[in-house]
Amino acid sequence: MSTTAPAPTRALNASRTTATAARVLRQLRHDPRTIALMVLIPCVMLFLLRYVFDGSARTFDNIGASLLGIFPLITMFLVTSIATLRERTSGTLERLLAMPLGKGDLIAGYALAFGALAIVQSALATGLAVWFLGLDVTGSPWLLLLIALLDALLGTALGLFVSAFAASEFQAVQFMPAVIFPQLLLCGLFTPRENMHPVLEAVSDVLPMSYAVDGMNEVLKHTDMTAAFIRDTAIVAGCALLVLTLGAATLKRRTA
Repeated sequence: MSTTAPAPTRALNASRTTATAARVLRQLRHDPRTIALMVLIPCVMLFLLRYVFDGSARTFDNIGASLLGIFPLITMFLVTSIATLRERTSGTLERLLAMPLGKGDLIAGYALAFGALAIVQSALATGLAVWFLGLDVTGSPWLLLLIALLDALLGTALGLFVSAFAASEFQAVQFMPAVIFPQLLLCGLFTPRENMHPVLEAVSDVLPMSYAVDGMNEVLKHTDMTAAFIRDTAIVAGCALLVLTLGAATLKRRTA
């Protein structure tokens, strides 16, 4: 009598999701270089930036808050895309999906694991910028931490999504110029978005990094939580959720 592998279930299951997250965290525990890249690099970049503008503290205040959200997004995108691709090329993903484990469970588990690291990363970077490097913000540092965390989760979601379209780790890295760099140029970091060419301004209006920078600037300028800040954080969170959903839909068992 022939036997067949159990079909993966479609509905999300909390126990399967948390088991996947625990497995990913156990693997990362044995990879200190990856942990250092995710947790320490944003702090190192902020530290360097502070002393690049040592003679102009106001300049650091103006761009430091924005970069506090951008750095975690970039590092989480890079690490997540490579880690997920490595699972697929090694055959681990194929073995996991042969079990009663849905794609949604797998993506949610990865998001939960990297989200836990994103909390540590965002907390360290925010604490360093505000209490050690003297980043002067009008609003609450906790709001900075919130938007930094959402940006890191967005980077995780984007990394999980683009990994489905890469056949090698090198190709995963190549997605950074296509996915991250245009957002970096158009997010309002270098010049206000309303000063851009109307076509570029319209493009920037649909890029999630634009709202990450806008949310940071709201905390920089306003004492209380504003309606614009709530809108910006909701858009970043919604984009992260949408990209995670697309990632689950496009997830492949193995590379071609």
